[in-house]
Amino acid sequence: MNYEIQLKFLRDSLKKMNIQSSIVDPAVAIDDSIDLGLRSYLLGVENGYDSFKKLFFEAKPNTINRYTDSYFCKYIYLLLPDVKPDLFLVIGPITTSEITKKALLEAGEKNNYSPWVISQLELYYSSIPSLPEFNHVIILIDTLAESIWGKNNYTLVDNSEVVSNIEPLMQQKGNQLTQGLDMKVMEARYAFENELMDAVTHGQVHKTEMLFSNYSNLKFDQRISDQLRNFKNYSIICNTLLRKAAEKGGVHPIHLDSISSSFARKIELATNLKGVQELMKEMFVSYCKLVRKHSIKQYSPPVQKAITSINADLTADLSLSSLADAQNLSAGYLSAVFKKETGQTVTDYVNQKRMQHAAELLQNTTLQVQTVAQHCGFLDVHYFSKVFKKYIGKTPKEFKQDAHTKQY
Repeated sequence: MNYEIQLKFLRDSLKKMNIQSSIVDPAVAIDDSIDLGLRSYLLGVENGYDSFKKLFFEAKPNTINRYTDSYFCKYIYLLLPDVKPDLFLVIGPITTSEITKKALLEAGEKNNYSPWVISQLELYYSSIPSLPEFNHVIILIDTLAESIWGKNNYTLVDNSEVVSNIEPLMQQKGNQLTQGLDMKVMEARYAFENELMDAVTHGQVHKTEMLFSNYSNLKFDQRISDQLRNFKNYSIICNTLLRKAAEKGGVHPIHLDSISSSFARKIELATNLKGVQELMKEMFVSYCKLVRKHSIKQYSPPVQKAITSINADLTADLSLSSLADAQNLSAGYLSAVFKKETGQTVTDYVNQKRMQHAAELLQNTTLQVQTVAQHCGFLDVHYFSKVFKKYIGKTPKEFKQDAHTKQY
């Protein structure tokens, strides 16, 4: 097999999109992980995967097979060339439209499903990615196909079943099977949540947005019947977890407290489900940006403490000697290690932070220049103006006029 690199790249890319891929040998028993245990729960282990075996048996070389099963789940599979025994790459399950709780309840009433089966199906659909736009997955697979078969040397075949209502043959299973479905779904959800938190810890905004685009609304654990309250409760939990993830990423609690409190208020004030859903995404992105802006994880403890003191109160005495005394260090030592690790002198770093704060106040408030100077630790407004022009390129008065002119 001379396409290992391309295959690994494809599977790694799918994993980043929270899409499962498996290498399956149909000559042996098919592992129920291929569908996260759905058929094992509904049909039993013995005959639940006969449909997959039939598909693999009928598969032809140089063919990308697209398959939608009777459970509204989509798969793509293909016979890998140049390997013995025959192995298949299977991608899925994926849905292209959300399977809502309303739809499941209506299906349950029509087919006499027990409430337990409904809850299990709801849990199942919450664990798999929902991708209304499926084309980018096809493009990735098409790229692999070109590398292993050559351009224009393969076909795309649709082997989808006729999709109707879900009709499980067995509605009540023993504890072993139901727990097995719970466990697989729970593991998938927690793995995805952990990946989201890890993206926040590393300040990866793009990854967070990409992961969220694949995240079905039902993925949030349904603990109570009131959907809005349920989503609010989950958001509160996420706010706490995100705070911990950002702290792990090197953000000092002084920055975390403000954003955490702000989102806690916004969550409680939200009046509809859409608003809370949008707020959830905003939380993840905001905490990511906080890590990118304020992470001090890469610095040594003396520099971390100095930066924390600077960020805590820009009106305080932030001279080199004062910052050094607070840690019982010599000014010379702190100066050297600070410059080595940040690339700036303490004075430059402090002034830069103060001028950034000054610019925000001048742009977003009606405060007078002398008041802004006081909020940035300057008692002499003329010296403040001189420093501001050095770092910003304009006097505070010019900057304020320009900012307010653009607003109108």
